[in-house]
This record gives sequence, C-alpha cells and structure tokens, in this order.
Amino acid sequence: MGTFNAIKQIEKNIELIASDKTWIEGKAIEQLKFSAKLPDMLKVAGMPDLHPGKSYPIGAAFLSKNTLYPYLVGSDIGCGMGLWQTDKPINKVKISRWIDKLSILDDPLDLDWLDEIEQTKQQFGVISRDFDQALGSIGGGNHFAELQIVDTIFDQTLAEAIHLSKKHVQLLVHSGSRGYGHEILNQHIAQFNSAGIVADSDAGVAYLNKHDDAVRWACANRALIASQIMATLNIDAESLLDVTHNLVSKQNGIGWLHRKGATPSDQGVVAIPGSRGAHTYLVKPIKSATGLFSLAHGAGRKWQRSEAKARLSNKYRVQDLQKTSLGSHVVCKNKALLYEEAPQAYKSIDQVIQDLKDAGLIELIASLKPILTYKTSKSGGC
Repeated sequence: MGTFNAIKQIEKNIELIASDKTWIEGKAIEQLKFSAKLPDMLKVAGMPDLHPGKSYPIGAAFLSKNTLYPYLVGSDIGCGMGLWQTDKPINKVKISRWIDKLSILDDPLDLDWLDEIEQTKQQFGVISRDFDQALGSIGGGNHFAELQIVDTIFDQTLAEAIHLSKKHVQLLVHSGSRGYGHEILNQHIAQFNSAGIVADSDAGVAYLNKHDDAVRWACANRALIASQIMATLNIDAESLLDVTHNLVSKQNGIGWLHRKGATPSDQGVVAIPGSRGAHTYLVKPIKSATGLFSLAHGAGRKWQRSEAKARLSNKYRVQDLQKTSLGSHVVCKNKALLYEEAPQAYKSIDQVIQDLKDAGLIELIASLKPILTYKTSKSGGC
C-alpha cells in the first residue's frame, strides 16, 4: 500500500490519514466536516483512529488562524501518555503479587506524599492548588496504567537512542487533568457556550493561562501515578517520554493548532497504544505538515460505550475480559467499564500504525506487549 492510498483529501481543507482498510464511522467524518466550517478554521485533519465525539470528532487536529476553540480541546486538557523504563528484570516479575499491591491506586495520595506532590508541581511549574487532592489519580474512561515488556525491536539504533531495554519492564501511564480540565471547559461553556474566542482577547489570554497550567498539571499527574506505582512495587524507573494529545498550541507563522486525541509529530519519539489486549508501538515521527503535524493517539473506538456493553455482555463473562488474548491481566472491577473498554470495542492498532507508516509519517522503533493493565479496583456497573 502506498502513500497515496493512506492520505485522503476529503475536501479542500479536510485531510484524512487512513487507508481503505481502516473503517471510519460516517458520523466521525460528518463531525470533521462540521468542524472545518467553524469561523476562522483553516484546515482539519483526521487520524486513522478517528471516531465520533459528543459534537466534534476524537482523533483529529484543527488549525485556526486566530481563534481558540476550547470545545475542540475538550474537558480532559493535557491528557497524554508517559512511558517509564523500570529497573525490574522481566524474569523477576510476579504478576499475582503486583495485582494485589496495586489495589491502592484508586485512593488519593496520603499525607506521606505531600513533599513529593509539592516537588513534582514545582518541577512541572503547576500553579493551581485547587485540585491537589486528585494528583496521582488515573481516572475513568480509557485511562490506565500498564506494565509492559518489549516484544519486538524494529530499529535497534533508534531503540538505543532512547535507552530502551528488552530486559526490563516498561510502565505506560495514560491520564490527564481530571477535574481541573473539566472546570476550565465548564467555565468557558457557561460564558461562551461552544463558541470560539479570539486568542489575543482578554478571554483568550485567560483561557490559555488556565489551559497551559492544566497541561502542566496533567504531566505532573502522570509522574505522580508512576511514582506511586514504583513505590508500591518497590521499583525504580527512568522517564523515556511524555506526550500530550489534548491541547491547543501556537503553530508559529500558521495559527492555533488544536489537538483532540492526536499525538504531536513534532516533539520526538511517541508511544501509540492499542486496546488493553493489543501492543503499544514506539515510533519516531517524521516531521511533516501532513496531518497537521499530528499522529493517531491510539487504536480508536470501533463501538460506542453503550454498544460495547450490549454486544459483549451476552458473550463474555467478567472473568473472560480480565485476561487478554496476549495473556495479560486486566485489573478493572467496574463491570460496566470492563465491557466498555474491552479490546473488541477498539480498532486494530496494527492497521492504524500501518496507515501512519504508509503515509510516510513514522518510523517504527519497537512494539511493547502488556502484561498487567490497571484501571480500577472499585466495583460497580452493570
């Protein structure tokens, strides 16, 4: 499959990075077209993981000239992926012990963490103190913490450049700004509904100040999640990367680039995970204006959440979904969430990666296989 087939020009200012083998829901395309007609919008781009959101699609990037659209960024400002390489050899892993120990991750960090919380906030430059009690929490939806092992190295030179070791366990954390981001979007909606605001207006500057702090908060949150996991499992780890995929940023000389579930391709190596029963890919982006300097952020949903429960609940028991086809374990005692986030509800990450590769946007570094995914130890749902 060549580059031509992986890049589609839907309309003059609408680009889609997806081959004919990648199923894209019609509603997502309609939302992409709708977003392209917003005032001051220059161009929009859908990724192979494109799927419908409430009003605008997820898995897309949007470039406006001088207008900010907080609704395009969404409520989980700063949501992204952090990857750490632990010092734990893969032959010393005891999964059953780790499952038991990680049950504390739903609880807020206690008083013993106050110093580290403060140090981490200072490290990332976080200003707000209103949501300190939520720092270190994963959250719901598709957020997770996952222990992985390196399965295949595609480019040894690139792997060595980021110090990737096939002998040690990796830790991938996917989370965002929790209630902080929600509050920022709700404040905007209360005043402007879903309308945009001029970037250099008082309202625009105020939003950007809060938005940028929420992005830093989300980075600090992922670091604290990783720190708590390390402390709980008595391991150390080195940060390999942290990438944000829900944000708006100034694209010098062009305009304002909004990403909603889109990974930056202009900030170095990134991780693109599949479902909880699929591989994560480490890739080196090939910087390009194609796709608005963005890549897929995951596999993308194939089914809506309510549809996933309806399709799977009569076919699979809870315990069936707590172990994947790759042999990995999933800790999720919320039954509804377990069905909503089942691997079957997601597209093929292998095809998403192939589309990005065929579009000339990435070089493959390695694939990582999950061994333990943590979502929540709290029961509920169904």
